[in-house]
Amino acid sequence: MTDKTILVIGTYDTKDDELCFLADVIRQQGGRVVTVDVSVLGDPIAPTDYSKHDVAEAGASSIKAAIASGDENTAMQIMANGASLLAARLYAQGVFEGMIVLGGTMGTDLALDVASALPLGVPKYIVSTVSFSPLIPAERLAADTQMILWAGGLYGLNSVCKASLSQAAGAVLGAARAVQMPDVDKPLIGMMSLGTSALKYVVPLKPALEARGFEVAVFHATGMGGRAFESLAGQGAFACVFDFCTQELGNHIHGSNISAGADRLTGAGARGTPQIVAPGCYDLVDVVGWQPMPDKWRDHPKHEHNRLLTSIVLSGEERKMVAHAHAAQLAKAAGPVAVILPEDGLGEWDRAGADLHDSAGLAAFLSELERSLPANVAQHRIACHINDAAFADKALEIFDSWCADGTVSR
Repeated sequence: MTDKTILVIGTYDTKDDELCFLADVIRQQGGRVVTVDVSVLGDPIAPTDYSKHDVAEAGASSIKAAIASGDENTAMQIMANGASLLAARLYAQGVFEGMIVLGGTMGTDLALDVASALPLGVPKYIVSTVSFSPLIPAERLAADTQMILWAGGLYGLNSVCKASLSQAAGAVLGAARAVQMPDVDKPLIGMMSLGTSALKYVVPLKPALEARGFEVAVFHATGMGGRAFESLAGQGAFACVFDFCTQELGNHIHGSNISAGADRLTGAGARGTPQIVAPGCYDLVDVVGWQPMPDKWRDHPKHEHNRLLTSIVLSGEERKMVAHAHAAQLAKAAGPVAVILPEDGLGEWDRAGADLHDSAGLAAFLSELERSLPANVAQHRIACHINDAAFADKALEIFDSWCADGTVSR
């Protein structure tokens, strides 16, 4: 049975055999294929459904312009722009249900742009020689990109790379068959958090919001989760955000690799989406636990969460930097912002009696944040801990008032 169509993208002048093998496996499994050539200098053995000229022209350029640039990076960016616009157009026209791109560093660079051009839920597979590599920054990854390492496939087919390519073909076709696309008719709440050992508000808030007719998506504040959250917020995917773990912002300004990028805490504001914010776990910076500890953190208290992740406890001055970063990001918001400031702590480990409790540090941070927050932010200081029921109640009180006056749309 022929059912789903997969868009297969690559440089057919140098990887014709590999791309044709990938397409053949998809067809053998009952899928259809639409091929797109993103070569610049050479030509495929057989014509593709969309030629390199089609791709360049989709981006209002030409192969002639790409070659004339005399620079491989410029040329590939011309092709990346055209491929992204072409893929978005073809998907909107119902031409395909899933996308797969094959490449080395050049093809991967292009693939990241194409994946970002497609809506959430469209299967996006990148088969790359640099999958999982630190070469790929978090901010380049679409929220639901899947990557498969192209082992042994730099030049020509062999049994090693066929194993990777055949799995990739089955994965993208299976995903296209099995995917349940997001329900765009149901209003969605985006929420940031960590695990419930550190932040527990998700437990009461999720069912309470669902009872009000909203769907809730909770994102893990460990770099990639924040990237996905900001990407969707920037697309206007959320009716409202409950951004109660902004630790990735502190990670970024203090130089941690576990970063969601410089635009953390801006996506919702840029779209005018209502946002309720609390600086959960503001006092910690996460670092990669298995890497050597940077010298700047050697004298700081630490919490070793597991073998992957260690949390550094910030000093008073470092916390002030985090407060100012929150204020600077929220000042950019075009929509309503409410910030909740719990006086008794912003993470389970900083409760009175807990290992990281620092009442003076917390009070100083809250005071600095209050002084720094811009006039467009409504402040709500409350006498409780972020994991107390009173915090969730306050968030729901603000949300319900926004629903009642039309600030939050259903």
